[in-house]
Formats: sequence, C-alpha cells, structure tokens
Amino acid sequence: MYVIVDIETTGGNFEKGKITEIAIYKHDGDRVVDEYVTLINPECYIPPFITSLTGITNEMVESAPLFYQVAKDIVSICEGCVFVAHNAGFDYGFIKEEFKSLGYHFDMPTICTVKLSRKLLPGHASYSLGKICPALGIGNDARHRAAGDALATVKLFEILLEKNNGLLNPDDPYNKFSADGLHADLSIDYIRQLTTETGVYYLHDEKGEIIYIGKSKNIRNRIITHLGNPKSKKGQEMKLNTADISHEVTGSELVAQLKESEEIKGHKPRFNRAQRRKRNQIGLYHYTDRKGYIRFLLKPNEGVESPDATFETMQEARERLFSWIDEFELCQQLCGLYEGKHGCFQYQIKMCRGACTGEESSDKYNQRAYQLLEKLSYGYKNLVILDKGRRPDEIAVVVIENGCYLGYGFIDQDEAIASPAQFKDHIKRTDDNRDTKVIITNCLRTKKYKKLIPY
Repeated sequence: MYVIVDIETTGGNFEKGKITEIAIYKHDGDRVVDEYVTLINPECYIPPFITSLTGITNEMVESAPLFYQVAKDIVSICEGCVFVAHNAGFDYGFIKEEFKSLGYHFDMPTICTVKLSRKLLPGHASYSLGKICPALGIGNDARHRAAGDALATVKLFEILLEKNNGLLNPDDPYNKFSADGLHADLSIDYIRQLTTETGVYYLHDEKGEIIYIGKSKNIRNRIITHLGNPKSKKGQEMKLNTADISHEVTGSELVAQLKESEEIKGHKPRFNRAQRRKRNQIGLYHYTDRKGYIRFLLKPNEGVESPDATFETMQEARERLFSWIDEFELCQQLCGLYEGKHGCFQYQIKMCRGACTGEESSDKYNQRAYQLLEKLSYGYKNLVILDKGRRPDEIAVVVIENGCYLGYGFIDQDEAIASPAQFKDHIKRTDDNRDTKVIITNCLRTKKYKKLIPY
C-alpha cells in the first residue's frame, strides 16, 4: 500500500513553517482506495505571498482543526504504507516535525516521485510537478492546493508504476524491477497479485521444494525485494530458481516471526541462513554452585543452551546486569562481574548482604535471584498474548505457561473464553527454544501486541 501525500504550508522551512492543508490518497498499486483531505489551523499568521500562491487565507483556517486533532487520522490512514510525494523530503519533513512537537516519532519508508521520474522518464527539461504533469497530459485544476497536487501526483505515480511493470521495491525504489532472470514459470502479473498482508512466505523451485522461507509485514513488497533486481550472487541464484511462491497470512507480526522460525527449523531451506540474530550474540545464563547459590554468567551464545536473556554486545549485557544487581540487591561476585577473595566491592562498602562471603544464606539470596529469573522469563510465569488476527473478526493468540512458550493459534473475536487457560485449546503446540524466547521477549519489550493477559 502507498499513501500519496501533498501539503500546503506557511513557508518553506519545516523548522519554522507550519502545515495549513494536507491531502492523503491511499493507493493499493491499482487504484485509490481511501482518502483524507483537510485544512489545518497552523496557529500562526499566513504571509500574503503564501495566500496569493495557494489561495488559503487566515480566515479559511481560523475554524480548521489543529494538527494534534487530526494526527490520529493521519497515522491511521498511513499505517503500514509507503509515503509517496513529489519532492518527498519537503512533505515528509514537515509532517515528521509536526509529530515531533507532539512527542510522536513518525517513521515511514518514502518514495520521491521527482527522483523516480528522473529514473524512469529520462529526457524531460524539468521534473517539477507544474512542468512534468502537462508534459505527460496530466491535468490539475487546483494547482498549489493539497488535493489538486496530490491527485496529480497520483496520476504521475500510476504512470511510473506502469513503466516499472507495476512493481516498486520500497527498500530500493529507484532501481527498476527487472524481469530478467525470473523463472519461466513465474510472471510479473503473478507477483503483482500477491497479498500485501502480514505473514510467512515460501519460495519453491520447479520441483515444488521449498528453497527459502521468510516473514514480512507486507508479503508482496518483500517478494519484490528478493526478485526485483538482486545484487548478490545468492540473490540472483534464488531469483533464477524461484518457480513458485506460496504464503500463509498471520495478521500478527509476532505469529509470523514464530511461524517463520518454526518452519525454517523444520524445512531447512537451502537459501536460508542459520537463525543468528545480531541481538542474540551474548547470553545471560544461570546455574547453582556447590554451596547452593544461584550464579549468573555472561558469555557468547553458541546455540546449545537456552539463555535467560540475550544482548547485542558484551557492554550492553554488563550494563543491564549491573542494573539488575541494583534492582534485586544481588551480589556482583555471584553475577560474574567482580573477582576477589574477600567478597565483592559492594560488600566492602556494605551495600551487599554478604552472599559472596557466606554471611547471607543461599535460601535468602536465591529468593531475590528467582525474582530476576521470573522477570527475565517474559515477566510472567503464565501469560497469553493477544494480537491482530488474519481477519477483522479474528484474534491471534500466543500462550506461555510455567515460563515456557507453548504455541500460537487463532480464535474468533466473539469466542467465549471463561478463563485464560482455555486459550490453550486454540493453539498449535510448538517447540520452546532459544529463538522463540528472543522473538517473544523482543515483542514484549517493544509492546508490539494488542493485549496481555497474565494468569
């Protein structure tokens, strides 16, 4: 999905100017499917030369909504889309700055139709909207008004899409989608008709064998990135060998990640690398020593044991562990962050209760160590995570019990659930492992879900 956007402002500098009008047209790659147009009260004076250019007067915006009053509508229509505009840096910069003033981080992939026109329509003397549109036979009866310019940009965008076989790679939009190297059994029309929903996709060779598995919030866009114009030898080989594509919509990004992990382990496709995530390089592990004390240890992950927590770097791991030591009043020496024969440094300054010297019993010390372990185990012993389903009337379900991931499933929104434990009847049981723990922990940390139900 794309949103074609145009704005009018009080001036040319987004650090000083304000938005007076915005027009957004949602486009599915074939046609406009939704729109949003409104004047905005900029809460400042509109200079006469801007009024003469746009026709927007101070009186026109006096009763218009303020930006914060339309911000939710803008986020809603733009969600999950690619931001498209003519001279996108201008429009995107203004909108991003308006959201920044509200304390909201507005972040979208962008495509500039000026840059795209230069790439796909070479030879024009000017690529300004006022020059390129007449040259292409695109009319605009409302020049320098948001709706007029946005609709003209829609027509330009559709011409550019057609020039590019109807496909744009949002990760690399200014490189033409190339049909060269596509398998004879795979057509551009087939790729165009792929779903734009969230889920897991499978690339098959001509024998039907799965050669690659991936997940994406937008399946069609991700397939385009794989097959459009790959630069690496591996990418070119994968494009050449992909004879068919299948997919399974999940709705939930969390379920897509969990299913992708499960499927890669089961099928072991030849073009999938081992699941090694950058943020999973350092692990925090625990064990009980011969005196009965729970000890913690930071070390590189080797994929054999399941860590209690994972980190991108050793520095990050040490900083987090120090903070947990303070939070749960643990011993630096028993956490592997201090070496010494006479207790840890905090014991010497009377900030440690003496587990490192035997003054505090293992039973008392371990009570606090278990609190940390419980926190690291998803924060709850038993937990149901609810998320977006495959349909508007469906909910995705992920269940954790006794600190272990049980599996995922789907239920109808009106399904009668008397107790959280009943969610287990609706899930597909899958393995709990190091990768699933990282996926779920990251989801909980970033709050990318709809609802949590501890039980």
